[in-house]
Amino acid sequence: MTVSQLSPELLEQRPELYPDHKKLLALPEKIIQFGTGVLLRGLPDFFVNKANQQNIFNGRIVVVKSTSQGGVDAFGIQKNIFSHSIRGIENGKQIDETVINSAISRTLSASNNWSEILECAHNPEMKIVISNTTEVGIQFVEDDLQASPPVSFPGKLTAFLYERFKAFDGSAESGLVIVPTELIVGNGTKLREIVLKQAVQHALGDDFIGWLEQYNQFCNSLVDRIVPGKPDAETVAELAEKSGYKDDLLIVSEVYSLWAIEGDAHVKSVLSFAQADKGVVIEPNIDLFRELKLRLLNGTHTLASGLCFLHGLNTVRESMENAETADFIAGVMLNELAPAIPYEVDPARAQEFGNQVLDRFRNPFIRHQLIDITVQYTAKMKMRNIPTLLNHYQKTSEVPALFAKGFAAFLLFMKPVQLVDGIYSGERNGETYPIRCDSAAYFAEKWEKAESSTDLVQKVLADETLWGANLATLPGFEKAVTENIKLLSKQETVIG
Repeated sequence: MTVSQLSPELLEQRPELYPDHKKLLALPEKIIQFGTGVLLRGLPDFFVNKANQQNIFNGRIVVVKSTSQGGVDAFGIQKNIFSHSIRGIENGKQIDETVINSAISRTLSASNNWSEILECAHNPEMKIVISNTTEVGIQFVEDDLQASPPVSFPGKLTAFLYERFKAFDGSAESGLVIVPTELIVGNGTKLREIVLKQAVQHALGDDFIGWLEQYNQFCNSLVDRIVPGKPDAETVAELAEKSGYKDDLLIVSEVYSLWAIEGDAHVKSVLSFAQADKGVVIEPNIDLFRELKLRLLNGTHTLASGLCFLHGLNTVRESMENAETADFIAGVMLNELAPAIPYEVDPARAQEFGNQVLDRFRNPFIRHQLIDITVQYTAKMKMRNIPTLLNHYQKTSEVPALFAKGFAAFLLFMKPVQLVDGIYSGERNGETYPIRCDSAAYFAEKWEKAESSTDLVQKVLADETLWGANLATLPGFEKAVTENIKLLSKQETVIG
């Protein structure tokens, strides 16, 4: 079989791949999305595409890439069309299907196409903003809203909203529904606060601030779907052989999907694509969804990723096939994290959700790279796990032994052996790996100056600026982490 590049031209030649593709490719732009990552393409963009195919939403997405490097070329070659392989087990049945997604109309670089991005604010059909800029993306920084572009995501969003306010004279109808998907508690609320702060600091005027507050809705949301990074060569080759086309934008996900959005009737009306799939839930309160996912799925990922990686494993699936790490993952999730979720949760519901997550981790089709989970490791540890740790100690004086082991592995993972071109690297089995975390320099200094592992653990745990609390005061935790560092350091697969 001849393998061609996925593109509108290929769809023209093989219409059976994507019926009604001409109509779908001609739909108007209704969403601007900050981020090109696989999670956004595998969840929000999946729902939009599905709704378009059902003649429900009938709108496409303008995607903004924060830098000019990587990714945009592939989008340009394929004219933003990509395929999505959905593989896993659902209700006891094996699912293995591939859908073609045409929801993205354009992919623009913030660095190179800022004027075009601002022009999108003039589009009366543009009604929705979606984002995923990682946990560190939603922060207030001193920014220049006149820059092309502003540095931070909230700065870019503020400039975009101000452009829209001016374009439509602050009309009620021009207000937007803004749905960040960054995995932080109250993501919409926090983003709204930062945008308002930017507006005040840059003296954008009371009329603009009033329009922001009155006619724009910032929705807290939660995304839950395992969408690993770039598929491995074997999977790419297998799917190309199966489909007869090559796709440099191919993504693979599990079957399970959830996008919980906090919103009212107006939000439901604007986000009409929600009607196409039960995985989109719009309710006045999504706290329960958020806490279960954040603490059990993501929290376990964070506590286990460094430990399993330093154990010589590379994927979540491999970690579930290894008896020792599988026991750690199940134990820390069900026995330590689930009972200490900092929210009123029915214990039976937490255990049920946890067992579902374990099944998802065992998905034979998903190769979720552990090294990808460690990106922004410190921010993830703080956001996902420290509240659970503190709540554990409010409920009991016992040391969470598995948590302490996972935290020790985190500290070992963050021990660099070299700095090249501004990138810190650690070492496993004689090979280096990247430490892609904004706190890498902090830990490099701590490891270099530490007189011993005991000294390192004490200083890091006591750093309230880093964690928002003095973790060294938690009974027995410092000692348990220190002992685990010593034990883990003796294993051949772990840094010495």
